Amino acid sequence: MWRTNMAALRRGAAYLSFVRSSARTLFSKKPAVRKVSKWTNILYSGVASLAIGGGLCAVPFKVVENLSHDSLIRRAASLMTDSSSTFLSQTTLALIDALTEYSKAVHTLIALQRRYLASLGKLTPAEEDAVWQVIIGQRAKVHDVQDECKRFESTWVTAVKLCEMAAEASYVSGAEHASITVRTNIQLAQSQVEEAQKLSLDADKKLAETKVMEVERMAKYGASLESSDDEEEVPEAYLRED
Repeated sequence: MWRTNMAALRRGAAYLSFVRSSARTLFSKKPAVRKVSKWTNILYSGVASLAIGGGLCAVPFKVVENLSHDSLIRRAASLMTDSSSTFLSQTTLALIDALTEYSKAVHTLIALQRRYLASLGKLTPAEEDAVWQVIIGQRAKVHDVQDECKRFESTWVTAVKLCEMAAEASYVSGAEHASITVRTNIQLAQSQVEEAQKLSLDADKKLAETKVMEVERMAKYGASLESSDDEEEVPEAYLRED
C-alpha cells in the first residue's frame, strides 16, 4: 500500500509539473482570449480531478458558468440542510436506541427486585447473596446506559439547533423547499424521541414504585422477625420463673 501511495504521489507530482509547464507555455505565447479561457478551464478541471495518494483524496471540481451569486448561495444552503439533516437522523437513531436500551435495563432490574421481595425468608444466605450480586450488577448497567442517554441527548439537541439554523439560512437565501424539508425532519425527529422518552419515563416511574414496595416489604419482614424472636423469648422467661 505504501509503494502504491508513493507511486500515486509521484504521478500526481509529475502531472502537476506538466500542468504548470503547459500553463507557462500557453500564457507565454499569448493566444487569443477565448483560447486561453478554454485551456484554463481544461487545466483547472484536470487539476481538481487529480487523486492524491492513490485516489483517496480526490477533490471533485466543476467549472460552472453563467450562475449568479444568489444561485450559488441557494445551492450551498441546500447542501447545508442535507448535511444537517443527516446529522440529525444519526443522532436521533442513537438516542432512541439508547433510550430503548435504558427502558429494557430498568424493567429487568424491576423484575429482579420483585422476585427477590417475593422470596424473602425463603432463601439461604448464599442464595440471597447471589441474588443481590445480580441486582447490583443490573443497577450498574442501568446507570451506565443512563449516562449514555444523557450523552446522546446532548448531541441530539445540538443537531436540532443546527438544523433550525440551516432551515432559517435556507429560507433567507431563497431555498424555501430545502427549508421546509429540514423543518419537517426536525418535527419527525422530535416526535420519535418523545415516544422513546415516554417509555423511559414510564420505566422510571415503575422503578420508583418498586423501591417503595421494597421499603415497605423489608420493614414488614424486619418486624416479623422481631416478633418471632419475642415469641420465642417469652416461653423461656416463663420456664425460668417456674
